Amino acid sequence: MKPHYEKVTVLAPARLHMGFIDLSGALGRHFGSIGLALNDINTHLTVTSAPSLTATGPCAARALKAARQLCQLLDISDNIQLELSNAIPEHIGLGSGTQMSLAIGAGLNAFYNLGLSVRDIARLTYRGARSGIGIGVFEQGGLVVDGGRGPDTETPPLLSHMAVPEDWRFILAFDQRGQGLHGEQEVSAFKQLPPFPRSEAERLCYLLVMQALPAIAERNLPYFGEVITELQRTVGQHFAPVQGGIFTSPEVAAGMDWLQQQGAVALGQTSWGPTGFCAVETQEIADGLLTDLQSRFTSEHLCFKVVSARNAGAEVTRI
Repeated sequence: MKPHYEKVTVLAPARLHMGFIDLSGALGRHFGSIGLALNDINTHLTVTSAPSLTATGPCAARALKAARQLCQLLDISDNIQLELSNAIPEHIGLGSGTQMSLAIGAGLNAFYNLGLSVRDIARLTYRGARSGIGIGVFEQGGLVVDGGRGPDTETPPLLSHMAVPEDWRFILAFDQRGQGLHGEQEVSAFKQLPPFPRSEAERLCYLLVMQALPAIAERNLPYFGEVITELQRTVGQHFAPVQGGIFTSPEVAAGMDWLQQQGAVALGQTSWGPTGFCAVETQEIADGLLTDLQSRFTSEHLCFKVVSARNAGAEVTRI
């Protein structure tokens, strides 16, 4: 199959995974989750023709492996070059694996005009085994809620998609020494966890539907943040036996505790961390807190970044 375009570029946004809703599976569906897309951190790649399969830039080895597997599955030529100008840092809770797989799949789909949907690519690359947030933000951006997995689920269905108020800002805390659980470690960790109480899953579902989502619609950050903080506390305590606490990194936990004292809301750890997050209402507030954080927390391992939510999905450009 020959390329239909000379060049294709794909930008895939990072995401915050704000927590699972039902780890009990009492009604036959497991997981379900809430999260949102981010500006400022992304995977950005270009697909062009080449004599053989090559990849350059950050996370090139991972991109090369994903592209090779997809070309074989789709029975298309791998005479391409992947040029990565940006890549979401791996295994720190920002969705690097899903966004890389979907970005490469979307790039190949456009380059060869294959007619695949994002869900088709997700199935081919085995994304969405637990959470559907990465798929949802690639499709649409914004804040998304997925319905978890039932007996016949291929990819977790998207239940809600809402725009995040443009003024809101999210402060991220990074511990640069380590990575969150992933791969076989993650699978093993889920097997070690105790049963999650059905009553807690019911409570979290109610808070999500009757407080968090209406708060987004009404641009009420304190109410939204209250639910996210409670969801994170509840699920974090459940995961504590395998990750060492509600936060994987004690330094990130200390930063989040200080931010909460300053009025930040929606505090938590994205996925298995170690990245922590919180929300404030404006860029001005975020910038002031960032300055204070950088002077107060001087560990060489800890750093902070202010980002905004992205209310659009991935960008695919054909040339």
